[in-house]
Amino acid sequence: MTTNRVSRKKLVSALFCLSFLMIVTISLAAVAAAGSESSERWVGTWAASQQLVERHNLPPEPGLAYNTLRQVVRVSIGGDQLRLKLSNQYGISELEIESVHIAQSAGGHRIVPETGKYVTFSGKQSVTIDPIETVVSDPIEFSLDPLSTVAITIKFGDVPRTITGHPGSRTTSYIVPGNGVDLESMPNAVTTERWYIIAGIDVLADSPDCAAVVVLGDSITDGRGSTTDQNNRWPDILANRLQADSDTAHIAVLNHGIGGNAVVAGGLGPTLYSRFERDALDQPGVRWLIILEGVNDIGGSSSMKTAEDLIDAYRYFINEAHNRGLLVYGATILPFGGSGYYSPLREQIRQTVNDWIRTSGEFDAVIDFDAALRDPDDPEKLYYLYDSGDNLHPSAAGYQKMGETVDLSLFSK
Repeated sequence: MTTNRVSRKKLVSALFCLSFLMIVTISLAAVAAAGSESSERWVGTWAASQQLVERHNLPPEPGLAYNTLRQVVRVSIGGDQLRLKLSNQYGISELEIESVHIAQSAGGHRIVPETGKYVTFSGKQSVTIDPIETVVSDPIEFSLDPLSTVAITIKFGDVPRTITGHPGSRTTSYIVPGNGVDLESMPNAVTTERWYIIAGIDVLADSPDCAAVVVLGDSITDGRGSTTDQNNRWPDILANRLQADSDTAHIAVLNHGIGGNAVVAGGLGPTLYSRFERDALDQPGVRWLIILEGVNDIGGSSSMKTAEDLIDAYRYFINEAHNRGLLVYGATILPFGGSGYYSPLREQIRQTVNDWIRTSGEFDAVIDFDAALRDPDDPEKLYYLYDSGDNLHPSAAGYQKMGETVDLSLFSK
């Protein structure tokens, strides 16, 4: 009897030890897995700010409904997995997507067919996007090189009367009738220099150092005056420089400029104040913000109060970003002497705002585009080599200079 009790006690003790070891082993495995997963996170590599597409910027015939649209974008950082974002934010009815295909671009309307992948949403190739909604695709295994161009081809079903998109693409898109989602080329396509529905591409980063800088601005950031299909906006030049330096090659650039945009009121698209959370704070992997915006507020102003309003808005952006642990860099507003925006009062507003940006100490750093691009003999104007011809928007050379002006050491912080 005693022997049986001892045996049972030994058995219970052995089972307890075994159970404890199993729990410890499982817990250690879970910790290891969590540590592994923590270094993998989604970081934006390309983005376009969404707005309600104005009537004159709507897709040309044959339109999007029941047809195919191919759009080309250049990413900043690369990766082995990506996900795609599609938006119906300004649609007043459901947007039907029948299929989406992504492939390396071979230039223009052509793709490299062997790289093509169909995109799925919750395991399905089709997806219906409700009004005001944005959808994110399932992860896609895709070999994405830094600074490479990809073609996103969408076959549509029914399309809302109001279209969400980004008119200032500076990039050619292609529309063909019916289903051409995986065509190798589209030589007979109708072309348009607009982006529709596509909102962003993220990559799965395998390093905690991988992060994004979000550039917020108006047409000068959106690239008016740059060269169509050449990706020579100033954020593109910045992305080139970041990739060329091994110390910064892990940093993505997300261009959130909107042509005609204003900070506080008026302008085209949602104001920067109203889109700040969407286009800045909520961007995946964001660590830094650059703000270059205010010229459109000034260009329609008749009061020095505009300077106060802009400074108050900048303070709000800085505080909100700092609350999220982000660094915010302020960029000075470029000269616009000789343009329709100019008046002595508006120049005084610009100088007041720029002086605050430079001297207040409230931004984490200052990028002085004004000093870099102004005419040394007439500082109220752009230097002639940097002027696109309208005395307001830089030329391709001006955008090159802007991209070169940004100190890369800002992204070691």
